[in-house]
Amino acid sequence: MRLDGSRDTNCILVNSRKTGALARSLGVMSARSHSTVGYQATEDDEPKFLQAVGMYFDRAAKYSNATAETLKHIKATDSVLSVTFPVEKDGKTVMIRGYRSQHSRHRLPCKGGIRFSSAVDLQEVEALSALMTYKCAVVDVPFGGGKGGIMINPAEWTEAELERITRRFTLELCQKNFIGPGVDVPAPDVGTGAREMGWIADTYRNFNPQDV
Repeated sequence: MRLDGSRDTNCILVNSRKTGALARSLGVMSARSHSTVGYQATEDDEPKFLQAVGMYFDRAAKYSNATAETLKHIKATDSVLSVTFPVEKDGKTVMIRGYRSQHSRHRLPCKGGIRFSSAVDLQEVEALSALMTYKCAVVDVPFGGGKGGIMINPAEWTEAELERITRRFTLELCQKNFIGPGVDVPAPDVGTGAREMGWIADTYRNFNPQDV
């Protein structure tokens, strides 16, 4: 599928054997990337997650008839939001960092999960948002790729604290126009579920009461 929505059967497609190898490789890297703190996701001589996604994109692009300029556009991340905000915990102020990556807005809305993990970082959400773009394009789902995360271990926070963190992060997304049914739709991911999605939806609704 091209950026204008038209289909090109040769675009970003590889044969089934190589596709399987790509999926297996990226699946392993994705699982490693949100592992427990202290576990090194890659060896020193291995590419980082975002680099690996780019390498596999370049390998698959060789089978495409798209122009080099179009491929550059497809590969690049459109927008990334990085925010920090304070949260009170046990009488102390803790600075929370969160991210949202919109890899491609060639079709709207963007879609992709929001994860809570101590291992969340900018390169991870960029890499995962890129993979979401490619997955949607391959099966012709009319969404762009997005991904988000908050750098916390949810097991270390109470339910009330998690709600405050989730709602504050949603507020940041609302203020920066990184969420909405026609813009960017989040979903559950590692460390999040229906509870967190409910907090997000309720917070969004409070700031956008006329939206669908």
